Amino acid sequence: MSSSSALFHHRSKANGRHSFPFNYLISFGGSGEDAGPWHASFHSRSPCLAGNISTWTFFLFLSFLSCSNNTLCTMRPPVELSVFLLSLLAPGVLYAMNNTPALQEPLPILGMGMVVLGSVLLLLLLTVRHKMKVDPLFYVFAEFSFTCMVGLTNALEQDGFISGFMGFYLKKGEPHLSTAYAVMMSYWEGVFHLVLFHYIIHCMFKGKSYRSLGLLWAGSSIAHQIVLIPGVVIGKYGSNIRPVFWRNVPFFLLPFWVASVLFSRHREMPVVTADKIVAEQKKGLLSRPVDLLLSLLLMGSMAFSVFRGFVVLDCPLDVCFTYIYQYEPYLKDPVGFPRVMMLVYLFYALPLLTVLIYGLKTPGCSWMLDWTIFFAGAMAQTQWCHIGASLHSRTPFTYRVPADKWWPVITPNVLLAAVPALLALRCHTNPAFFMKPVPKGQTDNEKKKK
Repeated sequence: MSSSSALFHHRSKANGRHSFPFNYLISFGGSGEDAGPWHASFHSRSPCLAGNISTWTFFLFLSFLSCSNNTLCTMRPPVELSVFLLSLLAPGVLYAMNNTPALQEPLPILGMGMVVLGSVLLLLLLTVRHKMKVDPLFYVFAEFSFTCMVGLTNALEQDGFISGFMGFYLKKGEPHLSTAYAVMMSYWEGVFHLVLFHYIIHCMFKGKSYRSLGLLWAGSSIAHQIVLIPGVVIGKYGSNIRPVFWRNVPFFLLPFWVASVLFSRHREMPVVTADKIVAEQKKGLLSRPVDLLLSLLLMGSMAFSVFRGFVVLDCPLDVCFTYIYQYEPYLKDPVGFPRVMMLVYLFYALPLLTVLIYGLKTPGCSWMLDWTIFFAGAMAQTQWCHIGASLHSRTPFTYRVPADKWWPVITPNVLLAAVPALLALRCHTNPAFFMKPVPKGQTDNEKKKK
């Protein structure tokens, strides 16, 4: 036994704790006599990196199990911390698969992916087995947090910050993940979605409302999937679809289920006195300058969406030809994602923009409080990916936004993401116009379920 292992064993015995997994871990990550044959063969590929990653992954796995076991931990960590530790296993799993030739064929990749996700679900069940009642949405958010870490690993590797994790998956799994659009999408998942998931889980087990945050994620995730899947099928990667691509089907369906569950739940909102509601709802649109400005910006977004929809449909007008070749050539990138996105805007975002303008004009439209958040999440995700991909170095130079056209192109694209967010903020900071009258005598500090 090495000196470090002996020291750890001594301290574990002194504390009266079960030390076997951790002693084995120290030996597993050691060298010379302490290293087993599997460890030696793994190190023959990459002596330093392979050992560090395998040991770290194994350590996280054992730590997760030990913190889920009553005999090893007297105090349970927060559930969100356990989920975060579990998500950190993703890079290690990817690295192990990338260095295992038997797992680098299309069907084994799909099978291994199902096994890994099933194992994650099992560990999640162990994590919350002591809870009397667990919201089923917890398992969705926690499982997605694991895939978010996979996405972040992909983004970091494609941008050259790390290496040795995703090569097998891009070659035999989903080659479209190397595109600029997919890289920006992976950053969004690995940063925004990951943080959002853990905060939602925190709120869930603290008894706080997370309905609005869940709708924000649902809008973002649905928009991501309805662009990604058709974009792969009709784009240049459509002729190279592997079996593992179809693992996107449950990830496509789950956000719709989550959205339907959250929309059906009671909305909790502050009570506003009847006098204030009546006073707000008596004001016309011209008497509400913020709402008037937002309405004009929404109409501008509608016009921009229609115009770019015509552009990707090869409209023969000179203005469309000039725009796609001199201003935003990314719209004709053969990857297919920008074309699909513009069509989604034309056929889905455009009607919703029209409905939101109606909600700003008509009092008592309480559904605005939900749909503005949902729509804000969708537009933020799609525009982040679109803007980032049109400027990213992985996009061929001929399809990037020309340097002298940045401001006229980037400005309306940023506004297209910012306006729905500003609208959602306006609806939630001053919701009186969108509420139905309530009995007098209630205070602003009370809460009601609507």
